[in-house]
Amino acid sequence: MRMVFPEFRLGSVLATSFTGTLSERHGTPVERIPVPHRLADWLASSGLAVDSCTTAQLELARELRESIHAAATAVAVRAPLPASAVHVINDRSARGRAAAILTPEGERHWWLGPASRVEDALGVIAADAIGVLSGERDGRLALCASPTCRAAFFDTSRSRTRRWCDMNTCGNRQKKARFQAGRRKDPGSAE
Repeated sequence: MRMVFPEFRLGSVLATSFTGTLSERHGTPVERIPVPHRLADWLASSGLAVDSCTTAQLELARELRESIHAAATAVAVRAPLPASAVHVINDRSARGRAAAILTPEGERHWWLGPASRVEDALGVIAADAIGVLSGERDGRLALCASPTCRAAFFDTSRSRTRRWCDMNTCGNRQKKARFQAGRRKDPGSAE
């Protein structure tokens, strides 16, 4: 019997997309990388294909994910960065040996070495997080307005007032709940 896993939520910002591999943090958590090969799948879908992944590497990845989420949450609420999160992010960035390469089409891709390593891919994610957390990129870190989600996301909307990590999931769920609550308050409304 083949196991079915939740779909990945892929965004345009690598670091915050990575934190989205665990969603509904304040409800019933949804782990999108429960086993090593799912981490390899996520990395491949993010342009960081690796040859294989071990359980120990999955644990390193989860530690990085949670550190990025903790630091992004701190930035979003204007709190000091957690020292332990900063340490993990810096450590993963320093240990990675990936190189940016330019394709003939003018796009940046990552070269992870002859034996594509998870640690190199984590270094790319950590470096992206450093760019986002330090304010080097145009946008702002925010937290999803869904009380069960509270995912960190990078808002690049013109007004910087985006409320949901993903409109197709959290945003629609919240709008549907408001609509249904309104219908319960007004039982005489037309069907």
